[in-house]
Amino acid sequence: MAKKLVIKVTAGADAPERCSQAFTVAAVAVASGVDVSLWLTGESAWFALPGRAAEFELPHAAPLPDLIESIMAAGRITLCTQCAARREITEKDVIEGVRIAGAQVFVQESLADDTQALVY
Repeated sequence: MAKKLVIKVTAGADAPERCSQAFTVAAVAVASGVDVSLWLTGESAWFALPGRAAEFELPHAAPLPDLIESIMAAGRITLCTQCAARREITEKDVIEGVRIAGAQVFVQESLADDTQALVY
């Protein structure tokens, strides 16, 4: 079993089930002791901003703010550099603890030993 999990979520409110699945899998993996790195790309980039996750609703799904909190407790969340720039999001805008990084870091994390990468 992979000891590290890199998850790239490309969907936001535009595809709520896919979005929720990515955050749910990340939170469950963290709770299971897996080293998790969740990447926010595309429309999920907005969830790097304070309060935006609270606006997300999906019936029968865990609240996104709770999932983010559990992921941040033992994993990490990264906002794609280009996605942030296209939305004029800067490091001073994001939730404390969210980093902004680019494709080089994503590739490095994804290709590390004992790592599984998933894209939603």
